[in-house]
Amino acid sequence: MINHLITQKNWQTQLSDAITSVDELLSILQLQSLRSQVYIPNYFELRVPRAFVAKMVVGDANDPLLKQVLPDKQEQEVVPGYVADPLGENSQNPTKGLLHKYQSRVLLTITGACAIHCRYCFRQHFDYSANMPTADAQADIIAYITANPQINEVILSGGDPLSVSNRRLFAWLDILEGIDQLTTIRLHTRLPIVIPARLDNDLLDRLSQSRCTIVMVIHCNHANEIDTLTADALQRARRAGITMLNQAVLLKGINDSTATQVALSQRLFDAGVLPYYLHVLDKVSGAAHFDHDEQVAVELYWSLLTVLPGYLVPKLVRELTNRPFKVPVDIYKHR
Repeated sequence: MINHLITQKNWQTQLSDAITSVDELLSILQLQSLRSQVYIPNYFELRVPRAFVAKMVVGDANDPLLKQVLPDKQEQEVVPGYVADPLGENSQNPTKGLLHKYQSRVLLTITGACAIHCRYCFRQHFDYSANMPTADAQADIIAYITANPQINEVILSGGDPLSVSNRRLFAWLDILEGIDQLTTIRLHTRLPIVIPARLDNDLLDRLSQSRCTIVMVIHCNHANEIDTLTADALQRARRAGITMLNQAVLLKGINDSTATQVALSQRLFDAGVLPYYLHVLDKVSGAAHFDHDEQVAVELYWSLLTVLPGYLVPKLVRELTNRPFKVPVDIYKHR
């Protein structure tokens, strides 16, 4: 259960007070014995909000939330096929801060900051310093979108777009809503899961007033990430008229069983969120120990079809370079 003193703090305070010390994290969880298995990264350091840590089980070295954030020495192994830019995004940004891979939508990396550093993150090596859209770049972004009338949706990403202040986020919303051809604004975010207080009244009120359809795609991998407080925050967002979806990543030893995936889908639905994507891991360097053979993913998917109603079964996909869509995994290939 999340500590009451943590939940009383506003989201900005919780964001700035995130744990960045491996030793502090292990001490809180009474897992100092794990110290020999972890390391201190030179980049993409440990970062995890205390509200997320409070959902972990003290003394459990295999806690599925802990394993997502604790730097493991296995990250240092060089594994063929696992690269710094697994999705080829460095060649997909026609103007600073904007990625255009899919015909009808573009993605804006409005920040490089995240509340949490997930060890499997496919953008952990991304050069955000070279891709932050400055005030001058905003005009270029508007010009690019208007020059491509097939674009009707903008995805705010990063980093995490909800890690920026409401003032800065609302400024981006004002800009995008002023482009007539846009009908949908999507936010890809982990903040509502790791700091539920981020879904404050000011944010929800502003999103509910948008002329565009607002879609929020959260990132949740395990049912334990959604406690009562988190569920309440997600339900408030849904009641505000926001379409709530989830994308998860299939992670070895964390959420790779039928029971775990069923529990996740059911917990999401209870919180007003529909399962959207289950991603096969992007082959980013340092994350090979989280990966599974594709056959494991396919067998898991078939088992979910037998247990869950269709609307609670996420699409099993992988993202490949130079493809103008998420690639559905061939579920008949291994049958």
